[in-house]
Amino acid sequence: MKSDEPIEQIREILLSEGESPQEVEIAFYGGSFTALPVGRQEDLLEAARPFIISNPRSSIRISTRPDCIDSATVERLKKHGVRTVELGAQSMCDDVLNESKRGHLASDVALAAGVIKSADLSLILQMMTGLPGDTREKSIFTAKSFVCLKPDGVRIYPAVIVSGTELYDMWLRGEYNEHSTEDAVKLCVELCAIFEEAGIPVIRLGLNPSEALSAGGAVAGAYHPAFGELVYSSIFYKRAAALLEGIAPGSDVTITVSKSKVSMMTGHRRQNVTKLKKEFALRSIKIIGSDKSQEMTISKINVVKGSYQEYNIF
Repeated sequence: MKSDEPIEQIREILLSEGESPQEVEIAFYGGSFTALPVGRQEDLLEAARPFIISNPRSSIRISTRPDCIDSATVERLKKHGVRTVELGAQSMCDDVLNESKRGHLASDVALAAGVIKSADLSLILQMMTGLPGDTREKSIFTAKSFVCLKPDGVRIYPAVIVSGTELYDMWLRGEYNEHSTEDAVKLCVELCAIFEEAGIPVIRLGLNPSEALSAGGAVAGAYHPAFGELVYSSIFYKRAAALLEGIAPGSDVTITVSKSKVSMMTGHRRQNVTKLKKEFALRSIKIIGSDKSQEMTISKINVVKGSYQEYNIF
């Protein structure tokens, strides 16, 4: 890519939106930005400078490897308007990192995270589940280790087997057991609970869907175009089930959620509604949307004598 291409792409995007927004975030993704030659980094960051100058509240976000960050690098990034650094940590277990040929260790992640936080930059950590050598226990250890590093957000990407990769060859040889979507959903429910308790937002669950992946590029593993929806639907189900524990059979129940979460509470093909009705022998379940902004917390708002009980999940 030529150094002037990014600025042309950014200009096209801004023009398509009409008036330039007051706040713009320019993201350099798809690789390890700070592993590029310094001159190349400078060219790309300079290409974004006009938009940072014209929009003072705007910033730049980059993603990179934990072993490609040091104090000098971070200071250079800050000088050019970078405010967020995402680290492809993937795991905090050295055996998993070694088997996956990541080329860095857990200690590199901790060191890089400390440098980024000390520089007053926003830190996002990316983790992968289901890598070679990984287990549920190791993924939970990684999540808890992430919490200790105090990131501003986390992305969780369950492993997907893509044709033409070394992981694909390992899978064909029987050297790697795939991480199924069902297993990944169950695990991510646990991981989300760890991050939620620590007040760390999970800003992405699963790979961004693409035509190539959906058309067969993802040959196995935990790929689903609505993976995040599956995880949050499972979370909502578990929370609703806990709230309904002990309810009288034959009851009619109304569950209220934020409007944006109605589909998650309902579940794919109304799966959550069907399961809850069967598990608790309910006569009916009504799910309605609320304008309230709270999400992912539960409170019982009213219990009425007789067969009708109303619960609220925001």
